[in-house]
Amino acid sequence: MKPTLSVLLIEDDPNVRLGCEQAMQLAGIPVEAVSTAEEAQRLLKADYPGVVVTDMRLPGLNGMGLLRWVNQLDPNLPVIIITGHGDVTLAVEAMRCGAYDFMQKPFSTGDLVDVVRRALDKRELVLEVEALRRRLDHRDDLEARLIGRSPQMARVRQLILDVASAAVDVLIFGETGTGKEMVARCLHDLSGARQENYVALNCGGMADNLLDSELFGHEPGAFTGAQKRRIGKIEYASGGTLFLDEVESMPMNMQIKLLRVLQERVIERLGSNQLVPVSCRVVAASKEDLKLLSDQGKFRADLYYRLNVVRIELPPLRERREDIPALYDEFLLQAAKRYNRPPPALTSDYLRRLMAQDWPGNIRELRNAADCHALGIGRDAATPGVGNTPQSLTEAVDNYERVLIANELAKHDGNIARTSEALKVARTTLHDKLKKYGLI
Repeated sequence: MKPTLSVLLIEDDPNVRLGCEQAMQLAGIPVEAVSTAEEAQRLLKADYPGVVVTDMRLPGLNGMGLLRWVNQLDPNLPVIIITGHGDVTLAVEAMRCGAYDFMQKPFSTGDLVDVVRRALDKRELVLEVEALRRRLDHRDDLEARLIGRSPQMARVRQLILDVASAAVDVLIFGETGTGKEMVARCLHDLSGARQENYVALNCGGMADNLLDSELFGHEPGAFTGAQKRRIGKIEYASGGTLFLDEVESMPMNMQIKLLRVLQERVIERLGSNQLVPVSCRVVAASKEDLKLLSDQGKFRADLYYRLNVVRIELPPLRERREDIPALYDEFLLQAAKRYNRPPPALTSDYLRRLMAQDWPGNIRELRNAADCHALGIGRDAATPGVGNTPQSLTEAVDNYERVLIANELAKHDGNIARTSEALKVARTTLHDKLKKYGLI
């Protein structure tokens, strides 16, 4: 959604300020007016969604000083200068210093509105280009961190891009080892809060009182051994991201307290009655279906619905086998570099055997196999063995067909017509197979 662009007007003459304000309001242009450059500086930031209109002669910092300051803050932010009668020299200097345009008093408000509209059009274009550039940068970053050409991973990356900058809580669902924390980290890094705290906590296997203290903190004397104040994970993550892994294992009493945090955005440290405001994005991850658990009375339904504002589902490796070669190659290169070993060569037969496995431990298991391969230890990672059920002929054929179709579809940027021509199958047949294998 495009931001609504507005005008920041700086004019110390109340009559001129009111006249300019009213003219822009009548023209349907949002405007905020202040009387000094110092007030304007507190409101302006890089990527400010609008333009600046400022008088040249102001108390304190003058218009020329503000122009130079704005140019350092954001060189693409249009500044329109208002000069007094006869200040042509100042107007020329302002244009040389990067002003978008200037208005000489006395001027008609209609002329001012025309200049402002042109400046707003330019600003809108610049902001759109910058947003597109950031989106492309983020997409490239995501593709490097969340490797995979499968349609499932493409959908995951797109959803992350869509919600990363929104102040919305997220629920990540996926089997063990599918990369839930990597997704949480990507959401944080792409949210604009990268410099803020990213705080992770595994809720599994932690005693109730310890989890309470970890999440909410405590005051001195709150319990035996509490000798000084402790800031909890929620408070520490304020302004950033709190990642709660294995949230399905959170005790019921903790679920009630977490729900209150999500609804009211305040906490109480143990041993205190003081409310502490917090502002953080909560990203929860579960390897179990929280809806099913809530239906069974094992997880609070109200907390499930509060967490499930945006849901990101991570597919297991067995459902995106076409991604295994790229993932394994990347892990193998990382391991070889880490252990200072030459990366082993990968044959097509070896990769096919990798893709034939189910990998119940998913990405984590694949990474471990690559580590062992780089070190030259352990069993052949691509040989079915303990924990790997041999496939039937039908399963093997289906897996091969799925990978072949997925790779060809990726080559043709998702174009079904060109993919059907390349594979020499009817388009209707290909469409049926795409649905069968979950590729559309």
